[in-house]
Amino acid sequence: MPLQIVRNDITKMNVDAIVSATDPTLLGDGGVSGAIFRAAGPELAAACRALHGCAEGEARITAGCGLPCRYVIHTVGPRWHGGQHGEQARLVSCYRAALALAEEYGCTSVAFPLIASGNYGYPKDQALTTAVDTIRDFLLEHDMTIYLVIFGREAYRIGSRLFADITAYIDDRYAAAQIDRRRPCLQQPRAPMPEQAPECGPAVAADTALLANALAQLDESFSEMLLRKIDERGMTDAQCYKKANIDRKLFSKIRSGKNYRPSKPTVIAFALALELPPAEMRDMLAKAGFALSHASKFDIIVEFFVERGNYNVFEINEALFAFDQPLLGM
Repeated sequence: MPLQIVRNDITKMNVDAIVSATDPTLLGDGGVSGAIFRAAGPELAAACRALHGCAEGEARITAGCGLPCRYVIHTVGPRWHGGQHGEQARLVSCYRAALALAEEYGCTSVAFPLIASGNYGYPKDQALTTAVDTIRDFLLEHDMTIYLVIFGREAYRIGSRLFADITAYIDDRYAAAQIDRRRPCLQQPRAPMPEQAPECGPAVAADTALLANALAQLDESFSEMLLRKIDERGMTDAQCYKKANIDRKLFSKIRSGKNYRPSKPTVIAFALALELPPAEMRDMLAKAGFALSHASKFDIIVEFFVERGNYNVFEINEALFAFDQPLLGM
């Protein structure tokens, strides 16, 4: 998928470029930049000295040196002073400047840390929202795979109120579904097995003909329904798959393959991009052989946002990641 939130060590990401959140000297101040310098070796420090610093909100680029990436993009995030001193605008500028350099140098994949959320004190939930919103806006106009790399659970946080609301919503529905699953089912008595299977005859031949006729009149496939819905909403293909956080190559496979079988997260991502009401979302899932269930936390979280009229795939992915669920898109 174009934007992925992952838990990993950014120095080990096999991408075209990684982003280092650093200080104005570009020589690191611990945290992510310190880890990058240690992994890259002394050549990276020498390359940074030659750049003679960087202003807050701007970015510079060097070779990857001893890292698995081709480039390191260095950017200087804002220090947090309460949020009333232009911090968000400068943080947005960091992401935009880094992405502009990545595009200029032909990068197709970039890994970002959560800029300014460590030593610089930017609240993690606000830093996350700003990162996702800025990257999403970029991806609406560009093709690139971008990773938001979180080193550990403590470094990742969605808003506490949102987390609590989703937790309560899950508890209400998931627990009830588990109770229903544990209830013993009433067993229907089985019909006695015939001593001998009936011989094939005219009736069986007629049934076979009816089955063949039914198969010849299959309803529209998932792919056909998706393309029809895109047209009905006056969207372009690109607008739809970008809004769904779907890779262009995957969309091409779906468009060219009438009987393509997508994954459930992919189907839901498209349904959200199209802002389908719940009934139509269920229909689209059924076309691909899926359904929503209160026995699945993933499904319940999606339902939580849809019930509130929030179809933003990127925001829903933040919540899914926080609850250790698969992400939407591909």
